[in-house]
Amino acid sequence: MGVSTTYAAFPGRIVMVGFGSIGQGVLPLILRHLAVPAERITIIEPRNDPTGEAHALGVKLLSLALTPDNYVATLDGLLGPGDFLVNVSFDVSSLALIEFCQQRGVLYVDTCIEPWPGGHTDPGVSPSERSNYAFREAALALRRAHPKGPTAIVNHGANPGLVSHFTKRALLDIAQATGVNAQPESREEWARLAMQLGVKVIHVAERDTQLAAERKLPGEFVNTWSVEAFVGEGCQPAELGWGSHERHFPADGARHGYGCDAAIYLNRPGAATRVRSWTPLEGPYHGFLITHGESISIADFLTVREGDQVRYRPTVHYAYHPCDAAVLSLHELAGKNWQLQPRWRIPREDLIGGRDELGVLLMGHGRGAYWYGSQLSIEETRRLVPYNNATSLQVTISIVAAMAWAIRHPEQGIREPDELDFRAILAMCEPYLGKLAGVYTDWTPLQNRNWPFPEDLDLDDPWQFKNFRVT
Repeated sequence: MGVSTTYAAFPGRIVMVGFGSIGQGVLPLILRHLAVPAERITIIEPRNDPTGEAHALGVKLLSLALTPDNYVATLDGLLGPGDFLVNVSFDVSSLALIEFCQQRGVLYVDTCIEPWPGGHTDPGVSPSERSNYAFREAALALRRAHPKGPTAIVNHGANPGLVSHFTKRALLDIAQATGVNAQPESREEWARLAMQLGVKVIHVAERDTQLAAERKLPGEFVNTWSVEAFVGEGCQPAELGWGSHERHFPADGARHGYGCDAAIYLNRPGAATRVRSWTPLEGPYHGFLITHGESISIADFLTVREGDQVRYRPTVHYAYHPCDAAVLSLHELAGKNWQLQPRWRIPREDLIGGRDELGVLLMGHGRGAYWYGSQLSIEETRRLVPYNNATSLQVTISIVAAMAWAIRHPEQGIREPDELDFRAILAMCEPYLGKLAGVYTDWTPLQNRNWPFPEDLDLDDPWQFKNFRVT
C-alpha cells in the first residue's frame, strides 16, 4: 500500500464530531483513502472553521457544540443506516454516540472513550468512577447490551489503538528471535505467547522532540495535539494494567473492585506521576504515567486465566515524554493546582524540527527488552500529508485504517483495537509512520541507580513497578 492507495470505497455520509488538531489532520486522509466526495462529509465543531481547512476542501461545517440535550436531534438530521460517525471530540460522550449509532445502523470510530463535560475531573465523583477503567467497563457493558450491530471501533488512534498492533508485531519478533514457533490467532493464544516469552512489562514508550520557532510564554499551554484532551487525561488518576509478577502494591494504589480487574489506579493525577522508560533514539528518560485505554485493554487481552485465577498478566502503562514546551506547560499547570492556562497553542506550520518516537517497550523476556514502533519526523510528515505534525499523523492514519476496516466489516458490533487484524491495520498505516524500528536493549530501570543517594529498590527483579516509578 502507498499514499495514493484507496483503502475502501464508502458510499454513505460521514459526520465528524470535533475539528481540532486531530480532526484537521484526518480530513485530508479520509478524502485521499476512502473514496468519498467532500460534499458527503459534515463536520460539527463549536469553534467554527478554525483554520479555513474545511472551506478549502469543500466540506460542510456546522458550528455547534453537541450536548446531552441536542445530540440526538442534531445527528438524526445528518446520519442514517450505512453512514459513518467519526468522533474526534472532547467533552462529548462516546457512550452516548455509540448507543445512537448502534440503534440506527451507523458505523463509528473514536480515539478514546470521552465523557460529557466534567467527567475527567469532577471532585464529587470518586477517582475510580472517572478513570479510563470505568469508561471501558461502561463500553463493554454497552457491547453486552448490543451483541450484534454496526461496527463501532473504540479507542483507535495512535495510543490507544496503533500500539495494540505494535504489541502483536513485537511479540512475534521476540518469538522469532528466541526460537519460539508462534502463529497466534485467538486472544488466548496471544496471551499464552506473551506468558511463554516471559514478558513482564509493556510500556507505551513515547518521546516527542518537536520544536516550535516560538518558545512557550508564561500563561500559555503548548502541545503538539489537543490541549484540552491532554490536560483532561493528565488530571485523571494515573492508571496501569497490574501484572501478575508484581509484589509491591503501591501505597497510593487502589483496585476498582468490579469488572475485569486487570488494572489499578493511583490516587494522584497521571500528570504528577513519572516513570522511567527507554526509546532507541532518546535512550533512558522520565515519562509521565498518563492514563490511557491501552494500559487496560492490552493487559486484559494478554491475561491468562485458569478458572477464576489469573495465572499471567503483564504490567502495562504509558510512559510519555511530550515535547519540551508541553513539559514546561505541565509544570506551570501543576503549579496553578491544575487550573488550565488561559492561552493554548498547537504548533504545526511553525515547527522547525524534531520527531515523535512512539512505540511499545516489551521487557522481561529472554532478550531483555525490545522496542518496536514509529520514528516519524516533522519533515517527513510534511512530505506525506498537509494539516498534520508528526504526533497527529500517527493518530490520524490509524483512524483512517480503522474506518477502512469497519467499512469492510460493517456488522462486527463494538470492537477494541486488540480484536482487529493487526496485519491489515499496520499495512494501511505503515506508509505514514516514518521508520518502523525494532530495537533490542540491555536497559533496565536499575541501571545507574543508588547513586548519588541510596534508593528503595527491588534488586532481585528489575521489572517491578516500584523500580520504574520516580519518587
